[in-house]
Amino acid sequence: FPHAAILSTAEDIWRHASRYDLVVVATPNRSHVPLGMAALNAGLPVVIDKPLAASVADAEQLIETSKSTGQLLTVFQNRRWDNDFLTVRQLIAADLLGTITRFESRFERYRATPRSHAWREFAAPEEAGGLLFDLGSHLIDQAVQLFGQPTRVYAELEKRRPGAQVDDDTFVALQFAGGVHAHLWMSVVARIPGPRFRLNGLRGTYEKWGLDPQEHALGTGMRPGNVNWGLEPPERWGRLLTETNDIRIDTPIETLPGSYEQYYELLRDALIAGGPLPVEPDEVLTTLKVIEAAQQSAQSGTVIAL
Repeated sequence: FPHAAILSTAEDIWRHASRYDLVVVATPNRSHVPLGMAALNAGLPVVIDKPLAASVADAEQLIETSKSTGQLLTVFQNRRWDNDFLTVRQLIAADLLGTITRFESRFERYRATPRSHAWREFAAPEEAGGLLFDLGSHLIDQAVQLFGQPTRVYAELEKRRPGAQVDDDTFVALQFAGGVHAHLWMSVVARIPGPRFRLNGLRGTYEKWGLDPQEHALGTGMRPGNVNWGLEPPERWGRLLTETNDIRIDTPIETLPGSYEQYYELLRDALIAGGPLPVEPDEVLTTLKVIEAAQQSAQSGTVIAL
């Protein structure tokens, strides 16, 4: 971006707010709220990376300021457009599994030691560090998108690695009014990760391994618009085992293309034509309420009702 201007401070943006159409806050978590508030009060619409804030109270303040200033506020929850999650949504909508009973979601990797200079590894509450805020913001958001606000939350937030200041091995269990139980795992101490998704229904099961390819593709230089963008080979497709009209079906399910660009297309339409936001702030508020309940559950060793 040879024509991009690099400014010394954010205040340089607020002083010349009329020059800009949108502020994107993709900074460390501790600065999401102050930068978001400053942008809204300067009369600028704002996209804030997940998590929106380190607490429900701070998120509510941002949402109220968005309403009082009349400025757009949305959150970058890009994993709503992961290829595997889009496929899960389609399977549920098509009723290929019957009544859903259990939803399992994992984001597991292995990193032997904490990164000493990484702010996500710091324990100060304002940093909103640890896996619950980092990966949990995605996994909880996906579960809420599928099943609504949970009614009960249980969590285990563990610091497994020597020197770890924040949770690095995390489990969250959610119960929903419709009877679905969701089990969510986030870990950096899993040398062999489990399936990304496992979905049980009264008629069938869907299981999917591996991660959405878009982030890796960007790292290799591929861009949206490439004919192979968001696609994965058949050997990475998930497996569906179900029954229809008393006929047993055991088949690979082609994974829908991932499409992070849809977030930006929806954002464009919201800015220009008043279309719906790609992510409503109130939806993210629900995720933060679950995160706070998970913290309470882990501290008390009890199930928390929402």
